[in-house]
Amino acid sequence: MAVSIKSEREIELMRKAGKMLAEVHARLGEAIRPGMSTLDIDKLGEKLIRSYGCVPNFLNYNGYPASICVSVNDEVVHGIPHAEHILQDGDIVSLDAGLIYKGYHSDAARTHAVGTISEEAKKLIEVTKQSFFEGIKMAKSGNHLYDISSAIDQYVSSFGYGIVKDLVGHGIGTKLHEEPQIPNFTQRRKGIKLRAGMTLAIEPMINMGDWEVDWLDDDWTVVTADGSLSAHYENTILITDDGEPEILTLL
Repeated sequence: MAVSIKSEREIELMRKAGKMLAEVHARLGEAIRPGMSTLDIDKLGEKLIRSYGCVPNFLNYNGYPASICVSVNDEVVHGIPHAEHILQDGDIVSLDAGLIYKGYHSDAARTHAVGTISEEAKKLIEVTKQSFFEGIKMAKSGNHLYDISSAIDQYVSSFGYGIVKDLVGHGIGTKLHEEPQIPNFTQRRKGIKLRAGMTLAIEPMINMGDWEVDWLDDDWTVVTADGSLSAHYENTILITDDGEPEILTLL
């Protein structure tokens, strides 16, 4: 498995790509409200990405027809935006987005409340977000890749939620998806040893119910098999020399 080690120049470009994406996510989060369509979110996201002189990396990626993946309620990831899909008070919506800056990719996801949501939905969103931070406590040079996976699993499983197994995190750089693949659940093996200069997209996808998922007929939208709510939280991180990972897609 060839995992790229980024140079200082590459890291600086990825920092810039990450900061701009963090700003896009912040603006999108502020815009979320009942009554807007998922296509409205996509159009705003693409406009923001292009306003930075960047390109949305999801648009036409393997045929995906939009710039922002907008997934509502039981949709886990890769929801295709539609003008007819209107956000309702009480929904939760996951936005997965990325951009390309001078040939380098950033990738991040957030799940937002639409209006007033249930306490159960709030808890799912909070646990999903925290599971990312539990995972990256292990994202240190010298540790093994699947230490991250185990940390996420141990935290999420304590709440009885389902961890999606069909989709995983990934390396990132000059390509959106690079080696290695990064499961969010415990592995039997240790995985590769982490080294400074690796850039990884860590992205727990957590279901309120069971872990199993289905694909809709559009061949993109992934939904929970049992119809339960799902949340998604992702950042692009850098493995560093000083022990603590650097999160590239947070403001």
